Amino acid sequence: MSTRHTGTRPLLLATAVSLALGASLASAADNSRQLPPITVNTAKAELGKRLFFDVRLSGDAAISCASCHQPEHGFGHPDALAPGYPGNRHFRNSPTLINTSYKKQWFHDGRLATNLNDVTREMITEDYLMNMDMRLMQERLKQDPIYVSMFKDAGYGEPSNGSVRKAIPEYLRTLTSRNAPIDNGKLSTAAQRGQALFDGKAGCNQCHTGPLFSDGKAHNTGVAENLDIFRDPLRHQAFIAFNMFMGNENYMALKRDVGAHVQGHKADGSDKGTFMTPTLRELTHTAPYMHNGMINTLPEVVAFYNNGGGEDSNKSNRLKPLNLSASEQSDLVAFLQALSGEPLTSNAHVWNKKDYSYQLIKNWREVSN
Repeated sequence: MSTRHTGTRPLLLATAVSLALGASLASAADNSRQLPPITVNTAKAELGKRLFFDVRLSGDAAISCASCHQPEHGFGHPDALAPGYPGNRHFRNSPTLINTSYKKQWFHDGRLATNLNDVTREMITEDYLMNMDMRLMQERLKQDPIYVSMFKDAGYGEPSNGSVRKAIPEYLRTLTSRNAPIDNGKLSTAAQRGQALFDGKAGCNQCHTGPLFSDGKAHNTGVAENLDIFRDPLRHQAFIAFNMFMGNENYMALKRDVGAHVQGHKADGSDKGTFMTPTLRELTHTAPYMHNGMINTLPEVVAFYNNGGGEDSNKSNRLKPLNLSASEQSDLVAFLQALSGEPLTSNAHVWNKKDYSYQLIKNWREVSN
C-alpha cells in the first residue's frame, strides 16, 4: 500500500498543480473580458429613462428612442433595417444599446468618437431619425409638471437641451450585461470548447477582443448588401440624404453602403464597405445580425465566417475558411450564446408608468406665467 501511495502522490500533486494553474489562467483570461464597474446617478438616470421612452422627443411625437431600441430585443430592433422617422425609413440595423456606455466610437461606421452626449444630440435631431428641433423639445418638456420636478430633483434646474443630452446617457449607463455565463463562470462544457475555438482555431479574437468583444476598428467581412435600401424609396431617400451630408462622392449613384469610408475617405476607396466590429455581448437578444441585418441566426453567422466571409474586393485578408466541423460550429455558437445575460426588461430599465398623458399646449407662445 505504501509503495502504491508513494508512486501516485507525485502524479496527484502534479495534476492538482496543473488544474490550479489552468484555473488561474482561465480566471485571468475571464477577468480580461469582465466589464468594469460603472457608477450611476440615480435621479439623473431615472430622468433619462423617462425621456428615452417619451415620443414627445421626436418631431411629430410619433416615436421615442425605444421605438428603434426595444428592451425586449436587447435594446435593438427585430427588423433587418431600423424603422426610422415617419416619412422615411432607416438604412441600417439598430445596434444594441446594452453596454454602449463603454464604447469609444459609435454607429456602425464609427463616425462619432467623442461622447454619448453628442450621440444623443445626433439621434434626436437628425431628420431621418427623430427629426426634433431641440428648442421645441425644451419647451415641450417645460410644459410637463413631472419633468419640471424630475429635472429639479436631478440637479439640472429647469428642463433644457443640455440636460437632456446628459440625462439620457446617464440612463444608458444602467444598461449593462447582467449575469452572463461568461461573467459568472458558468460556461457549459460546449461553451468551454467553443471558447477554446474562439481564441484558437477559429481566430475570432483577432477582432473580437476585450470586455465588449470588439477591437473598436472597422473591417470589411464581405457581408452582402441589403438591397431593400435601394428598392424602398423611403429608405433610399434617407440613404441619399445621409451620404450627401457625410460628403461621400457620387452619392446619387451609390449602390452600396460605404460604411466607415465616412471617416477616412480614402482616395482608392479601399475603406468602402468597412464597418465597426460589433460587440458580441447580448447576441441572443439582438437578431438579426450585421450592420444591415442580412444574417438571421447565430449558426448562420458562424457558417458565414467558417466559409471565410462573403465576397468583396475590399474584404479583410484576415478572413479565411476556418474548416470547422459541424460539432465545432455548434460549440462556437454555444460560447457566443454564453455572452448574453438576463433581459433588461424590468421596471429597473423600462419606464412602465402611464404618466405621459399630459397634453402639450397648442399655442405655447401665447402662454404667460
